[in-house]
Amino acid sequence: MRTVLLLGLCFFLMNCEDKQSKKKTPIPTNDSTVTKEVEKELIPKNEDYPVLDTKNAMEFFLQYEKEHKENRVRMTTDFGDIEILLFNKTKFHRANFIYLTKRGYFNDTQFYRVIDNYIIQAGNSDDVKTSRKRRKIGRYLLPKDTKRGFKHDRGVLSMPSSDIDNPHKLASPYEFFIVQQTPGAYFLDGDYTIFGRVTKGMDVVDKIAAVDTDDGDWPMKNVFIRNVEIID
Repeated sequence: MRTVLLLGLCFFLMNCEDKQSKKKTPIPTNDSTVTKEVEKELIPKNEDYPVLDTKNAMEFFLQYEKEHKENRVRMTTDFGDIEILLFNKTKFHRANFIYLTKRGYFNDTQFYRVIDNYIIQAGNSDDVKTSRKRRKIGRYLLPKDTKRGFKHDRGVLSMPSSDIDNPHKLASPYEFFIVQQTPGAYFLDGDYTIFGRVTKGMDVVDKIAAVDTDDGDWPMKNVFIRNVEIID
């Protein structure tokens, strides 16, 4: 998994003119990884959870967001806790994050792209268990929702686009990035959906952003999200 992601990052870098241009966009995410290995269920099987795809995802989240109004989560990382407020205005993206949190998806994923004074990007992993979790939840994209008046200020949570059949930069539901740049990364406005903000723990974000990384911006020592829990 990590090799595939790093190769994708290298391709991305080769198509950029310089280091600065590389920073202009969150890296597109690859949602196509599917393992053929047989393994016991990593997510408890529940008939209430359909396997999501492009045909049923929006209808599912339209109903899910009405029944699940939680909007505050705590993310436990190797460097400490980050508390996040999810915006009600971006209802599909809030509902998606709450849904994935309740299904335990983010636990043991990593911050896999880190650029100091720009962003920290998370929600993927070099562990094959992550792709197995995705397989059980489904393969789907979310529409952009960029006209709510939010800006890519320092501390906001935003959703990168997927690179799969995606000319309109639809959002990849499994990943997110936190803007660490001061005062913000406003050149991203209009392209990526902002759906939350850090309310506590920006010092943790800064610590993660400062770690040593390889040429693909992956931390030299993996930085894990150990747990994400709903607090309100």
